[in-house]
Amino acid sequence: MIFAMLGEAWRAMGANRLRTMLTMLGMVIGVGAVVLMMSIGQGAQYAIKQTIAAMGSNLFILHSGSTTSGGARTGSGGNFTLTVGDAEAVAELPGVQTVAPMHPGNAQIVYGPNNWNTSVTGTTPGFLEARSWQVTSGAAFTDSDVRSATRVALIGKTAAENLFGDENPVGKTIRIRQSPFVILGTLAAKGQSMDGRDQDDTLLIPLTTAQRQVFGSQFPGSVRLIMVQATTQEAMPAVEKSMTELLRQRHRIREGMDNDFFLRNLTAVADSAEESTRTMSLLLGAIASVSLLVGGIGIMNIMLVSVTERTREIGIRMAIGARERDILLQFLLEAIIISVAGCFIGLLLGIGGALLVNALTGTMVIISGSSAVVAFGVAATVGIFFGFYPARKAAQLDPIEALRYQ
Repeated sequence: MIFAMLGEAWRAMGANRLRTMLTMLGMVIGVGAVVLMMSIGQGAQYAIKQTIAAMGSNLFILHSGSTTSGGARTGSGGNFTLTVGDAEAVAELPGVQTVAPMHPGNAQIVYGPNNWNTSVTGTTPGFLEARSWQVTSGAAFTDSDVRSATRVALIGKTAAENLFGDENPVGKTIRIRQSPFVILGTLAAKGQSMDGRDQDDTLLIPLTTAQRQVFGSQFPGSVRLIMVQATTQEAMPAVEKSMTELLRQRHRIREGMDNDFFLRNLTAVADSAEESTRTMSLLLGAIASVSLLVGGIGIMNIMLVSVTERTREIGIRMAIGARERDILLQFLLEAIIISVAGCFIGLLLGIGGALLVNALTGTMVIISGSSAVVAFGVAATVGIFFGFYPARKAAQLDPIEALRYQ
């Protein structure tokens, strides 16, 4: 019975191929748009998550305070108000997992005939842990290297490629401001930071080496930055409060006076970026979903036209014994075939469009099976929903009036 009805539905649609194709077009565009927009949105979300993961988790950055000269304020980092002692004191606070004092700058590094200007950061081994940064070859420097101000370094992927080319940098000697440094290891690729900076264009050296031999320091033990990693995201508010109170106490800042340091919550910034991307993805999906609604209305309109054109046929079917449910099922099957076929074609076009966007623009897209299935299922349901009304109208026709219809 069902197979006979399917065959009849197929023949009815084949008799009006152009109209059937135009009816499908709404569903094709709707599903294709939803799949394409969701793929782009999920790709953007994944890119943001990768950037956040590369940055590290549960991180704070303490910046030195500003200074005023001739009425002009220098901004954060203009005054050396943070010290290694501050970092050691912060490390004792509950909820703090890792602390890494930092003394960054830029310098020209030289290897043989090649040279490259890169970011040079003096820090401690805790920096790699806080940033979740792996050493891909060689080894990292140790606390012993920091205590003895050893001239050793870890090099990032970009800096290594520009200075060494295809040569393995481990064990090679470079010069930073005429001082020789041995490359102990190479750092895993991190890619761009959230502000577009190349994180791999870097060189890490022991903190004391940077302070005494590379950049110098106006005040013994002073640092520009301190990176602090909390044990969990839930502990971050308490850690932030206790750090502020501790540093104000250590720096003898009286009540009512401004802090001589700046505290940045990197996780909050990253979460805001991820939330914005998630909202954008939902917005793209919602806009594309309007096409599904339009496609469903198109199916309903064409099916109503089909019912009107086939009124006499419906009357004949009823006169020879067809029941209401048979007529209902007949027209509903036609709506289902149009919906499912349109959804399938739209799904293929959406996937193809996403791959084309990736190939032409380099934009990251993620085609997840769940998104495709949901888009397909919703579109098919919309088509069936809008096809039910015309089918029900056909089933409730009066046989006598239907036979009289010209």
